[in-house]
Formats: sequence, structure tokens, C-alpha cells
Amino acid sequence: MGDEVDRRLYAVLDEAVDEYIEDTFNNIVENRTVKPRKRAYVERNREEGHNRLWNDYFSEDSTFPVHLFRRRFRMNKEVFLRIVNRVSENVTFFQQRRDAVRRLGLSPLQKCTAAIRMLAYGCAADATDEYLRLGESTSLPCLTNFTEIIIQLFGDEYLRRPTTEDLERLLDIGEIRGFPGMIGSIDCMHWEWKNCPAAWKGQYTRGSGKPRIVLEAVASQDLWIWYAFFGPPGTLNDINVLDRSHVFDDILQGRAPMVQYVVNGHQYDMAYYLTDGIYPKWSTFIQSISLPQGPKAELFAKIQESTRKDVERAFGVLQARFAIVKNPAIL
Repeated sequence: MGDEVDRRLYAVLDEAVDEYIEDTFNNIVENRTVKPRKRAYVERNREEGHNRLWNDYFSEDSTFPVHLFRRRFRMNKEVFLRIVNRVSENVTFFQQRRDAVRRLGLSPLQKCTAAIRMLAYGCAADATDEYLRLGESTSLPCLTNFTEIIIQLFGDEYLRRPTTEDLERLLDIGEIRGFPGMIGSIDCMHWEWKNCPAAWKGQYTRGSGKPRIVLEAVASQDLWIWYAFFGPPGTLNDINVLDRSHVFDDILQGRAPMVQYVVNGHQYDMAYYLTDGIYPKWSTFIQSISLPQGPKAELFAKIQESTRKDVERAFGVLQARFAIVKNPAIL
């Protein structure tokens, strides 16, 4: 008799618990359905942002002179306007359109300026909101689309290998500086990766430092970076990066332009780069002399080390002009 009562009591309790769980779940679903989360809207008056930007930098009697434009936009006004025109002609995202209430949207100047400011100052996406009237959700696509379209529109013109005319110019500059046959300096720089996934930190971290990504580049005296290889983990040194890079692909595949120069009465058919001491002893690399003996060796080491600084100077100017490269990368 007692066992039967216990079974009935347990059955009633189980049924009550099931009803309580079902009611609680239904209440949660109903609350979510009845009270959806609303998106916050801020009336930024984007027309005022465009007018302020135009009057400050682009009107005939602009508030700020040309030298301040170059300082804040990291380029001349003519170059920036050329970029804005090309981008707005080829990408729908940067074109000014009217919304459903026939109100004009953000102008190409506002969107391109927001991207340039984030590149130049390395600031957060909502840092341009107060001046340009651009929200964070719009600034981030501006930066992404801007960098992608710049590569598509101007990559063939600026991000390219040297042509025959370029090689002749580089060879002339190298001969004037005392290095006939030299077409640039090669080196690597490390860029800290702030948001590196935890599973990859061991691959990208050397010692007790921060995760880093390597950029290998070749630069000339006029700061033209005509070759760049980006992406290897920071645990690699210059030799490991060289094994993965494509700097000699044109030579190996027979597409490199012919080069001829004479040194000490001997004719050579292959150009070379100036490097530091870590690179291998190849005919395409000219290193300094670690322990120079005599005036000639000392003079060569001094000139080679000063000339090799071209690529390091290019890295320094790149980081000074675009702070996003100097600050830890957020990818």
C-alpha cells in the first residue's frame, strides 16, 4: 500500500515539474517574440559632415592649407581626388545615392576620408564619427572596400615588378651610388598581430614576445617598394622567409628583363640586392664585410651599410605615414 502511494506521489511531482519547465520555456519564447530588441538609431546629420569636410579641405577658400591636407591625408590633394573619382566610378558602395525617403546618403569624400583617417592614424572605427558623421558599422566597410578596390584599380600600375625602363633607371641610380648592377635592398619587418587566434600563437610567437607577421620587401632609394611578400609567421627569420617568397620567380621562369653591366672589366648578366649578414652567400646578394681590414674594406662596408638602409628607411616611412602598420594588427 505504501509503495503504491509513493509511486503516485512521484508521478504527480514529475508531471508538475514538466508543466513548470514547459511554462517557463513558453514565457521565454513569448517575451522574445513580443519584445524584440530594437536597433539604436542616431541622427548624425550626414549632410553637415560633408559640408564641413568640403569647406575645410576641398573648397576654393578652404580653411586648411595644402601642407596641412598632405599631413592629415598622407598625400597631395590631386592624388586623393584622383583616387576618389576612380573609386566612385567603379564601386557602387562609394557612390552617393538617395535612400527610400529621397535623402542623399554619405558622399564618396566622407567614405574615402574615413578610410584614409583609419589608415593614417590607426584609430578606431568610430573615431571619425564626430567629424565625418559616420557610424562604426559604416566605417569598417569603408576601410575594407577601400583597400580592396585600391589594389584592383591601381595594383597593375604601382604594385608591379620593374619594367625594362624601371630597371635601367634603378641600375643608373645604383651605378651613381657606387654599386653598378644593384636594383634595391631587401629586408624583413615584423608586424605585431593583436588578435592572433590562441591555437596559432605558438606558430607566430618567438620566445616570450607577441605574435607577429613578417613582411619581406625590396625598396629603392626613392622609397619605391616594388616587391612585397606578406604573411609568414614571426618565428621565421629572413632566410626562412626567403625560401617561401617569390622574389626570384621571374628569374627562374625566364621572365625577368635582361640586365648587363660591367664591373672591373667583367660583364655580368644578373642584377643583385644589398642585404645584411643573415642572407646566404648568393651571387644575387651583396653583404657588408663584418670585420673589414684595410681602408678599401672599411670604405666598402661603410657605403654598403649606408646604402642598404634604403629598405629600412622605407619601412620607417611606411609606419610613420600609415600608423595602422605601426600599431598591432587587428585582423
